[in-house]
Parts: sequence; structure tokens; C-alpha cells
Amino acid sequence: MSADGLALTPVQIVAELDRYIVGQERAKRAVAVALRNRWRRQNLPAELRDEVAPKNIIMIGPTGVGKTEVARRLAKLAQAPFLKVEASKYTEIGYVGRDVESMIRDLTELSVTMVKAEMTARVQEKAEQLAEERLLELLLPRRPQEPFSSGSLEQVTPDAPWEATKEKLRAQLRAGRLDERSVELETQQQATPMIEVLSGQGLEEMGLNLRDMLSNVLPTRTRRRRVRVAEARRLLAQEEAQKLIDMDEVVAQAVRRAEDSGIVFLDELDKIAGREGAHGPDVSREGVQRDLLPIVEGSAVHTKYGIVRTDHILFIAAGAFHVAKPADLIPELQGRFPIRVELDPLTREDFVRILTEPQNALITQYVELLKTERVALRFAPEAIDAIAEIAMKVNASTENIGARRLYTVMEKLLEEVSFDAPDMPGKELVIDAGYVEARLAEITRDQDLSRYIL
Repeated sequence: MSADGLALTPVQIVAELDRYIVGQERAKRAVAVALRNRWRRQNLPAELRDEVAPKNIIMIGPTGVGKTEVARRLAKLAQAPFLKVEASKYTEIGYVGRDVESMIRDLTELSVTMVKAEMTARVQEKAEQLAEERLLELLLPRRPQEPFSSGSLEQVTPDAPWEATKEKLRAQLRAGRLDERSVELETQQQATPMIEVLSGQGLEEMGLNLRDMLSNVLPTRTRRRRVRVAEARRLLAQEEAQKLIDMDEVVAQAVRRAEDSGIVFLDELDKIAGREGAHGPDVSREGVQRDLLPIVEGSAVHTKYGIVRTDHILFIAAGAFHVAKPADLIPELQGRFPIRVELDPLTREDFVRILTEPQNALITQYVELLKTERVALRFAPEAIDAIAEIAMKVNASTENIGARRLYTVMEKLLEEVSFDAPDMPGKELVIDAGYVEARLAEITRDQDLSRYIL
């Protein structure tokens, strides 16, 4: 985890979240404390450090109010492996569905990818230098005894020493003058065992060890292909970077990061809130909860990278809990989520702020998108108020999907502008309340129509 992300105080964490998320102060404060507690735990004496469990959180609130975004931004802020899963896709012991341990395997895979990307970035410059040397050798084979090589770009003669010719080619390569030339590369490819295909279908346990064993014994196929010099340079740089990084160290760091700073966002927890006596489709709900319990409590999960312990992974659960309540979860699981925070429904004022205030505000996104077509788009304040009002009305009259309604409203509002933008370079468009009324009034008045369009 990033040292900077860990060292942030709860106040600083909330301030960072405020840049992207409107309102929901209680949820922001709860996750800020949870993240700060990780820094506190790492500064404890070793004998006490392992005894401090993460304070898992349940976020309660309707869809579209920011539950997922709070968790995702927190993970990005901390540079921690983050996995979002839906509790409803798991079934008891993996019967006709995925088993709950697969979320830890997925989290570990994400952690490995993250660490590998960081290490690759550190060696990228050296990898590009090595790739350049290999590419020059392909363009100009070292055969001084031959006056001419049919596979090279330059004729090598006693009057044009090999090194001098190579430096001339290097200058041309760096200037991009050779990018369109083609060169023949030899690439290696390992056969994919059938178990790899099966494991992709949710049979992780069956294929876990066998897949790794087969990867070590299956032959590596070599294939020659012709590619453009620009593409060859990229492929060679990737290959050299792979050689420069130590995969054993990558895996070791990734497992530690998943164990110490991983975050699992468990959505739709209310969908598995069922107790004894359930019938039909509900029969496996309690079973999923009981399978989930040891993962949240802390257990050892077998992955292809070794054992991963879940004792200090932070679990943030979320659900609307319209019908079921947190109290409908089995008592043991309830006890593993000590922090409960209820998110507020969005108001009209919140919609206005969502449209304009965050760093990635919707209005900003559309303005910048159309700027690529050289179209200047401006929104009058009364137009933004009108958009927020329409989104609120449609949410109230159809299905309340929170801030996600703004996306559908904005798309419908700007549908014509987005279509015609390539033919309007240099034009300035002002979206005012009249334009909003003209484009959306009829749809919002007709509830049946708005159900299909907005």
C-alpha cells in the first residue's frame, strides 16, 4: 500500500473523497477511520499487530447514492487491491455458482497484476534500451564477413564499419523513420491446457494445482511473425521487462499486499440475508452466509500463488435492505461487521452538486468530450437546475436509481448535439432551461414513455 495513502489522516481522507463524491459524510468518515486504522495497526508492536482485526463496514442505502464509489475511491487513494463482487452470485459450496473463496483468489490476482505493473514501470527505461539493441540487431545482423545481408536494411562493407552503420540506424529508429518497416520476430507461446479453460468456467478448485503443474511441463511453441518496427519495439520492450522483474518477489509482495491492505466490496449483501426455514430459491442464502463467515473472520485460502490469509482484509458490504434487514443475517456474520452506516437519499440540491462540483462532474465530462470536436458547450445555471429537477421527478415516478438517473437524462438531452457535433466545428452551444424543456418535457410528462427512455 502507498505510504502516502496510509499516512493520510481521516480529515485528509474525507477531503480527498469530497473531490469525487457529493454528501454522504457519515460513510466517508467511517471508511476514513477504517483506512487510518490500518496505519495504526502497522505501527503497533509485532505481538499485538496480528491481534487487531479490521473493522468491517455495512453501508445501507438505495442504489445510486454512492456506496460503491466511496469504496472504490478509498481503494484508489490507498493504492490497495480492490475487488467488487455481488454476494448474490455465490451459492452454497459453489453449487450452480461460484464459491466464496474465489473472491480471495480474484483479489490476489488483482494484487499480482498491480505489483507487476509497478515493478515493470521501474524497469521500463532499461527494458526499452535493451529492446532497442535487440531491434537494431534484427535490422542489422552482425555478419562482418559478408558484404551484404538480404535481411538487413544496410549494406555492410569494409568502408562502412558495422558500429557506425548501427549508430546511423539508431538515429533513424529514434526519429521514427523506420516505424513503417517490417521485421521478423521470434515469439514464444505456451500451449493453454484444457484445465485453464475449465477453471475459467468457475471450477477453480479442480484446476488450481493441476493448472500450475501443467504450465511447467507443457512445451513452449516458437512462432515467427512479421510486424512493423514500431510494434516490434513495443513487444521486445515487454519481453525485456519480463526478464528484468523477479516474479517470485512480485508474488511475495502481492500476497502481502492482498493480506494487509486488500479491500473487498461485497455488494447486494441484503440478497443473501435469509434465516432458517427458507424455501425455494432462498434455501441457499444462509448457506452462503456460513461459507462467507470464515473468510470474513479470517482463514487461509489456497490460491495459485500460495496460501493467502484473510485476517486483515477489509470487507465493506453494502445493500439497499428494503425488505431484509442487517438483523436478518446470521448472528455470527453480523458480529463481523461492527460498523453500520446509513447513506442518505439524494436530494435535488445533491443532484445539482453532482452535476457540477466533483472533479469528474458530468457537466465537465460532456464539455470536454465535445471540445474534442471543437464544439464549445456551455450550461446555464437554470439548465442545470432543470436537469436536476427532471431527474428527481423521474426517480420519484418510476424507479429510484439515484445519481445514475443523471446519466440517462444527460444522454437523452445531448443526443442530438453529440450526433451532429462533428459537423459543427468552431460552434458554441448554450444549453439553457428552454432547451432542456424542449428536449425532455414531453418524456417526463408521459410516465410510460419515461419508463422506457429515462
